[in-house]
Amino acid sequence: MFYWFLKTIVIGPIIKLLFRPWVEGEENIPEEGAAIFASNHLSFSDSIFLPLVVSRRVTFLAKSDYFTGRGIKGRLTAAFFKGVGQLPVDRSGGKASNAALSSGLKVLGRGDLLGIYPEGTRSPDGRLYRGRTGVARMALEGRVTVIPVAMIGTDKAQPTGKVIPRIMRVGVRVGKPLDFSRYEGMEDDRFVLRSITDEIMYELMLLSGREYVDMYATSMKDRLVSAARAKARELQEAAKPGSAAPELEEALDAAEGKSRQAPASTPSTPSTPSADDADPTDARSDDDGDTPVVAAS
Repeated sequence: MFYWFLKTIVIGPIIKLLFRPWVEGEENIPEEGAAIFASNHLSFSDSIFLPLVVSRRVTFLAKSDYFTGRGIKGRLTAAFFKGVGQLPVDRSGGKASNAALSSGLKVLGRGDLLGIYPEGTRSPDGRLYRGRTGVARMALEGRVTVIPVAMIGTDKAQPTGKVIPRIMRVGVRVGKPLDFSRYEGMEDDRFVLRSITDEIMYELMLLSGREYVDMYATSMKDRLVSAARAKARELQEAAKPGSAAPELEEALDAAEGKSRQAPASTPSTPSTPSADDADPTDARSDDDGDTPVVAAS
């Protein structure tokens, strides 16, 4: 009840008025029966815009952190997700993954639409990353089709970390349903699950027009965090008394060398070079190795 109240009376009309979301491939959305929406994940608002353009109810598997927040913001977020019927998912793996699978299958068993982000987390740079095989397992065990969905422009409307979104048009592109019934009974074959997942991600790549990266988004996030920490440590070392960043040291050495090379005698009497006139940078060995930093292009 609260889901429809928010969608049709409170949030829905305002979002439609401000963002004017467009949708392509609406004919690919089934009017009845269970199915899985497999979407790329660019922004927190993906879970708002997609249900908004679908006439039927869409239930998402949301990370459990949204339901356990503290403070006013955390409680409001938890109340919102519970109110719209989203399901908490523990992404720690193992038994938690089986619990998420069970929750998703219950939604499909009711004949409803289930929303899943195969990448498992938001893209750190807008590119499309390798999919997790949970979506394939649910499709086979639930015996349902998978509908690829590409979110367009939501990362620009609400980038990660931004609370108030930017007012602009966003879009949803819905692909044709993918039928994997040919793999029925093979949900325990990891090679089959990987094949199905890769097929879904390929369709998402075509729909979204985004570059595909054959690695997990979580791994890329870990690399970016490690690189940021390494850079922070480098800056901290440079800020210590008697220390300077390599670029600053080189600039100081160069300035010192130029001052020492200035003529010390009158133009009519050429001076004799001395040992003190040598550019100290000529004899300085460059042992400041570059620190490899992984950054998203």
